[in-house]
Amino acid sequence: MINLDTVAPLGASQVSPLLVSAENLPVARNPLYYAWRRFLANRGAVFSGSVLALILLMAVFAPLITSTSYEEQKFLTENLAFPSSEHWFGVDDLGRDFYTRIIYGGRISLSIGFVAAAFSVIIGLPLGALAGYYGGVVDWVIMRIIEIFSVVPPLMAALLLAALAGGGFVSIVVIAALFGWVQVCLLVRGQVMAFRNKEFIRAAQALGASPQFIIFRHLVPNSISPVIVGFVQAIPLAMMLEAGLSFLGVGIAPPLPSWGQMINLGINFMFFYWHLALFPTLALAITVLSTTLFGDGLRDALDPTLKG
Repeated sequence: MINLDTVAPLGASQVSPLLVSAENLPVARNPLYYAWRRFLANRGAVFSGSVLALILLMAVFAPLITSTSYEEQKFLTENLAFPSSEHWFGVDDLGRDFYTRIIYGGRISLSIGFVAAAFSVIIGLPLGALAGYYGGVVDWVIMRIIEIFSVVPPLMAALLLAALAGGGFVSIVVIAALFGWVQVCLLVRGQVMAFRNKEFIRAAQALGASPQFIIFRHLVPNSISPVIVGFVQAIPLAMMLEAGLSFLGVGIAPPLPSWGQMINLGINFMFFYWHLALFPTLALAITVLSTTLFGDGLRDALDPTLKG
């Protein structure tokens, strides 16, 4: 028989694991919390996102940070003037403030980038979900279409289509979306293929759920991470395509400002008036680079398995 008087009380180091208080248990957090922590740990992505946010704010509030209209020929007596305290980026050959045209050019380029990226998601998301879920003939057909778009040089095809359609904002958005959906489709397809054999999908199938319900109720919501990544990565592709077409003269028509159009103008004066080519080139390069690095950071944060 055990003498209870001789049994020593449990010390702090002898506490049974079953008696651990709820305060010491690990806290279950939302996956977005860990994604946010991973994103903040990527200094390059944070810096690029800050630069991109600043460029977006400047484009949105362009009328508030510029003193003239982008098409107003207010400085004809100062045309081709170099940068100064009055004209930060100088004056172009038609007497227009170049800083104003750079800011409004950012509006055009970013608008095309975001709208084209949205249409890329609209096209690529359902096609990728169908290919990943059904497989077989459906997947084969969609993959052959992707291969066709992958082997065609985007700029050459866009140049031909723009020449036939006459250029302009709508034409460039359509052309950019036609080539931008491929990446979104591949990302969604891979995500759906990884989830289609999970237990909750099998359970939904056993309960008689239709394929359409399973795709749009279960698989598409679980593919949001690659969709966001694909959307962000489609933006710089559309911007570069617009700049290339405008540079070649079949993109945005004057007097609307476009960075590609301004680079084309600046080349004619490059050896004497360097600012006309330098500033739009820097604006395009910084914006595209920031968007690309920001997209890479989002990819690594939202789904580390996609990390390249």
